[in-house]
Amino acid sequence: MKPQATAKLYHRLATALTHLPWSWQRTLADTVAWLWGRIDARESRVTRRNLELAYPELGADQRRRLHRQILRTTARQALETLYLWTHDPADNLARHLKQRNGQALYDAALASGKGVIVIAPHYGNWELLNQWLAERGPIAIVYAPPENPVGDEFLQLCRGGDNVRQVRAEGPAVRQLFKVLKDGGATGILPDQQPKNGDGEFVPFFGVQALTMTLVNRLAERTGATLLYAWCERIGPDLEFALHVEPAEPAIADADLPTAVATLSAGIERIARRDPSQYQWTYKRYTLRPPGSGETDPYATARHPH
Repeated sequence: MKPQATAKLYHRLATALTHLPWSWQRTLADTVAWLWGRIDARESRVTRRNLELAYPELGADQRRRLHRQILRTTARQALETLYLWTHDPADNLARHLKQRNGQALYDAALASGKGVIVIAPHYGNWELLNQWLAERGPIAIVYAPPENPVGDEFLQLCRGGDNVRQVRAEGPAVRQLFKVLKDGGATGILPDQQPKNGDGEFVPFFGVQALTMTLVNRLAERTGATLLYAWCERIGPDLEFALHVEPAEPAIADADLPTAVATLSAGIERIARRDPSQYQWTYKRYTLRPPGSGETDPYATARHPH
């Protein structure tokens, strides 16, 4: 079966699942989270290690509680995302986006014609944020394409729309984004994905050196586009979210790269600390270590070397 046909089949299956009552889906997600912890799945192991690195001040009991909360919200977020992808975006926004803080700020920035860079950390539900951005006008969204072509076709099918342009996080992406911003458009970037060596700077993130992308700085410095943070925060158990849009620090566009990237990292950390259980701690943020540090991959063990 061709990737496009397989992706359509997966989409139909996801649609069937997500038309069940949300209480049933939530119970399914909580069961998956429990299983992750029970069998010490990858999600469980990575979260535990991240909490050891990022929250060394917490006691063992506090860290275990936060670990359970993160697994639960991560599993729920996966079901939320499938729900959002298989329901009408306008209906999603009308029913589930209960608060809109800073919407006028985004609209004014877009209307200025200077271009807008939306900095959207992996916090809350970023897919609902994508749908809100597309509601306000055309948006170019940078994404890391899955290695599996079926997965890529599935993303194109789920995130596609008249106002959504998906830009693969590859070499030509930068030129495409420059053009979007120079034309006064908007682009959305998930800034806390670990870039390749040579495409980032090591700066502190929760007190640990983390390779952090320079893309936001390069775009902002060269285009003068407006920088905004944005996220959709979970405010209830029943698909209830609050939008937040805030000005980002001007120093992110600083000509001094370490200063700019450190400022970006601090901004991401500030948002993640609002509710640590809503941040994507299942991601291996610290695998690459600073050259010459002598440090090794903190996630590698004899049983799980990769």
